Amino acid sequence: MTAPRRSARIAEKRSERVEKTQEEPVLKKTKISRVKPQYIEKNAKSEVHLEVGDEIPDMILKDQDDNDVSLRDVVKKSKIVVIFVYPKASTPGCTRQACGFRDNFDDLKKYATVYGLSADNAIRQKNFQTKQNLPYNLLSDPKRELISILGCKKTPQSGIIRSHFVFYDGKLKFKRVKISPEESASDGKKEVLELAKNLEDKK
Repeated sequence: MTAPRRSARIAEKRSERVEKTQEEPVLKKTKISRVKPQYIEKNAKSEVHLEVGDEIPDMILKDQDDNDVSLRDVVKKSKIVVIFVYPKASTPGCTRQACGFRDNFDDLKKYATVYGLSADNAIRQKNFQTKQNLPYNLLSDPKRELISILGCKKTPQSGIIRSHFVFYDGKLKFKRVKISPEESASDGKKEVLELAKNLEDKK
């Protein structure tokens, strides 16, 4: 049997390639970009932050004396509640912020209950309170659960944004995220006095 000529064989192979291309389209290789795990986690599980008008979370935290503090119970007992958030106890900026609320405490305590909040454990909070003679309680949130709800986490892994929050009748009235230590104390006082004046006007 005579073998087909070379030109015929080439034509036959070309025909087979065309048919294969029509039946099974060849997909182009695409470059897959690598995404860091923290960004995947952030996008997959978006966090909901407390906004003005929202009720205070139903959470229980430990204070500097390792006592349970129920936020819902706190707002039931006090018309106005201030929670200021600081990155780390006994650091310079946090000390200025805490001492600012301390120095304004005589005016604040007439109308509001004040709490400091950070991820420090109860022992560090107690040392901070004692060293700086702070007249209010400090809340410990080592897992940054309340800190996350308030919108004060710097990154998913670590860090806290300096902030303060003022609640009135259990609902958020003032939200100040990313604020200087001095502004946090002075503006927090102004906001409390503003709410107190509204209370007086209603009487």
